[in-house]
Amino acid sequence: MRVVVIGAGVGGLALAAGLVERGIGVEVHEKDERLHAGGAGVGLYPNGVAALNELGVAVDDLGRPIDVMETRDPEGRPALNIDVARISEHFGFVARTVPRRALLDRLHHRLPEGALHLGRECVGVRLHADGTASAVFSDGTRSTGDVVVGADGAGSVVRAQLLGEDPPAMGRWASWQGLSTLDSPRAGGRVASLTQGRQGICGIMPAGNGLVHWWFDVRWRRGLPVTDDPVPVLRELFSSWNDPDVRAVLEQIESSQTRFFPHLNTRVRGRWGQDNTTLLGDAAHIFPPATAQGANQALEDAWALVTALGDSGARADPAWALRRYEEVRHRPAAVASFASSLNGVQRIRLPRLPVRGLRDLPGNTATRWFGGYLSAVSNVLTGQRP
Repeated sequence: MRVVVIGAGVGGLALAAGLVERGIGVEVHEKDERLHAGGAGVGLYPNGVAALNELGVAVDDLGRPIDVMETRDPEGRPALNIDVARISEHFGFVARTVPRRALLDRLHHRLPEGALHLGRECVGVRLHADGTASAVFSDGTRSTGDVVVGADGAGSVVRAQLLGEDPPAMGRWASWQGLSTLDSPRAGGRVASLTQGRQGICGIMPAGNGLVHWWFDVRWRRGLPVTDDPVPVLRELFSSWNDPDVRAVLEQIESSQTRFFPHLNTRVRGRWGQDNTTLLGDAAHIFPPATAQGANQALEDAWALVTALGDSGARADPAWALRRYEEVRHRPAAVASFASSLNGVQRIRLPRLPVRGLRDLPGNTATRWFGGYLSAVSNVLTGQRP
């Protein structure tokens, strides 16, 4: 079997690494001239780490483990803690934040020489009578395989052709984010924070080696101009916040380290392809980052698709394997999309309770809720195989 993957992001490279691990031929085509390291950091929760583990990719030496997710008010006072370490212990896989570039490098190095082709812009897909499919590139060349997978992100050319859909709709929020060295105790800890206020949200997650993955969520609307120098704008917008970690980020980041990401959303269909083609990751189901499941769902897809294509019947009927993959992944991806579109845990606002025993109740409830949520959006943690 030969699989052609369009897109060398986290999902596409993870799929390729898993296929190589199982002896399935694969080639990956990426339109950019180099691997895209944008997105700063990647929050890997137990389901994403479990998927990578099943694909034969260890990440225990990358980034920084996360033990606690803490929500705060703009003064820096904790309002709610989610015990991520307890959730990790329950599932047997440790949540962590890793630099995106480190994860892409780890996945890339799992591929044989010549499997990754850069500067190859896919402009369409062709289905053939013999059951194969081809990716067509802007230079007029083609790559034909038994299966073609569109892992080409939010603006997926493959999705547009196969499903006939318009580009994803933009929501009412957008993020400025980056990965920076931070001179603060937070960088060396294992506590992630979400500070929430009228102006928006600031998230900070230690990512190892003195780095933190940070982001600012702000209200947005389509058509607003995007500045090339966002840091002064962010400093002014969040100037009234006294959370010391937020202030440290605002004081130390640079605009050159900062990227803009609008929050996008697509309807999660029950079927993601035609014949011997399918979709993976953001190409199949992009949604806002509120519950940090974007990369994790792409990794879940990669694991499920590798599992389906590794079935003994897939070689004789690849389309059958693809439909099994889509069927098992549809519901968890739809749950993740729905919860994230509501902005889930980031919008939880609970009162500060004076008695310690009462103060612990919301955190215990949120921890159980988040653990249950991970089960609801995961195939790999719950053993639901295609």
